[in-house]
Amino acid sequence: MAPAGGVGGWLRRELIPNRRQRIGGADTIIGFSAKWGVAVAAFLFEYGLFFAKVLTVVVAILVVVGFVATQRQDRRVGDGRVEVRKINDVLDDLRFALREHLLDPDQLKREEKSRKAREKAERKARKREAKMARKRLAGRVEPEAVPEKSSLYLLSFDGDIRASATENLRREITAVLAVARPGDEVVVRLESPGGMVHSYGLAASQLDRIVQAKVPLVACVDKVAASGGYMMACVANRIVAAPFAVLGSVGVVAQLPNVHRLLKKHDVDFELLTAGQYKRTLTVFGENTDEGRQKFIEELEETHTLFKEFVSEHRPQVDIDQIATGETWYGKRALDIKLVDEVSTSDEYLIKRLDEVNVFDVRFVEHKSFRERFGIGAAEMLDRLSLRWWDRLMQSRWMV
Repeated sequence: MAPAGGVGGWLRRELIPNRRQRIGGADTIIGFSAKWGVAVAAFLFEYGLFFAKVLTVVVAILVVVGFVATQRQDRRVGDGRVEVRKINDVLDDLRFALREHLLDPDQLKREEKSRKAREKAERKARKREAKMARKRLAGRVEPEAVPEKSSLYLLSFDGDIRASATENLRREITAVLAVARPGDEVVVRLESPGGMVHSYGLAASQLDRIVQAKVPLVACVDKVAASGGYMMACVANRIVAAPFAVLGSVGVVAQLPNVHRLLKKHDVDFELLTAGQYKRTLTVFGENTDEGRQKFIEELEETHTLFKEFVSEHRPQVDIDQIATGETWYGKRALDIKLVDEVSTSDEYLIKRLDEVNVFDVRFVEHKSFRERFGIGAAEMLDRLSLRWWDRLMQSRWMV
């Protein structure tokens, strides 16, 4: 129960008399200090309990709201949108930001005025272009009747072993082909060390849609396009690679462990039942045979033959016997054997084209649920930590 008269009355009764007796000696002063400390501790304890109750209620409300929002977002999984960013404007912003520190106020003011007028004219031109594009799609305007400035559409593909980015690439290509006009161009920034044959075969087929539509396609490789990555790159009408980009690896590899002897050592039997002589050639748990190995090698050779035919079809200028050894080459060496057409970074290539065309960065962005975003964030954090420690471990081994 609270003391009579409240906390203030209790303080007056208990603490003030002790204040009057301070002259009496050290004991009286100590008693006053002790009672004051108890009072403050009691107040802080009560305040802490109150704050904990309020915090509990707020957290509970946030959990409920978050759960409801998550359920709503989950129903939108699979949806997405195409995001378009004009690279010309991005470069102009960078230039203007630097000029702010280089030009005097009057020059800056004149340039800003000129810039706004130019942007206004470009917005009007884009509106006219969009209107003409809608008419063209409706069949009311011939493509030749649109005299607007040509466009360069920039796509990006960052490949993993399963070529997981193919789905987004497919949608981006569909969007671009719906509006592309004669004179337009597509550039794909391609980074991939390769992966599954069927996955990269599909990714290459998606790029081939651009070529079949008679839209020039340029593949820019800044780091690596090997194996399946080069399968995609060779579809392009032109390949541009950075000086130390890794290209090639026109070959096929397969590997798997076999623990049959380990299981046999511990008296563990593994039964594999198949219908068809070559339904299963090599296995992880069963006993592999020479016949199975030979058949598996034949399948690898057949896949390699298809790979070589694919490269020869799209880049007939290469000596396929020379480059189909599974080796890789850096950009400058790749130019010598015609794996690429030009040595340059993607940035250099795009900047050269900025004065000639409108460059649009096109990306398909998926809507992800709260759980997916949380999981992706946690995975990326673990990846960064793992790479950081790996770099520290290996930095003394790999030096240039």
